[in-house]
Amino acid sequence: MRSEKIYCPFRRKWVAATPEEYVRQQFLHYLVEELHYPMGRIGVEVALQKGDYRCDAVIFSSSLQPRMLIEFKAETVPLTQSVLDQAATYNRHLRVPWLILHNGNGTVIMKIFGSNLSQWQFYETFPTYEQICESD
Repeated sequence: MRSEKIYCPFRRKWVAATPEEYVRQQFLHYLVEELHYPMGRIGVEVALQKGDYRCDAVIFSSSLQPRMLIEFKAETVPLTQSVLDQAATYNRHLRVPWLILHNGNGTVIMKIFGSNLSQWQFYETFPTYEQICESD
């Protein structure tokens, strides 16, 4: 049985141990421990300037420019068009070049480009931190 709270080192506090939070913590630890993303460049529950929206996670470059938006869902929630639409709505404010959807069972990796971020390419493998910061 899972406890009611889980410690989030990214926010430096105990948070509700929801199924989505477990997925988030596992994936963010993977980014830090396996892919060597700098922990200090990962923002969790990042508030957007417009509206009451909060991004599940945002990866920032060394110059603190947002480079990747990650939308997490619980393992039982499929990665559908509506999940992509949710992330795209957040990205209208952030305008990051990388969009990630993850539910513990699968990951959708997209690079967004073009003058109005209207073109995208799907990737099979997760980019390195250096790759997401290339044009910074």
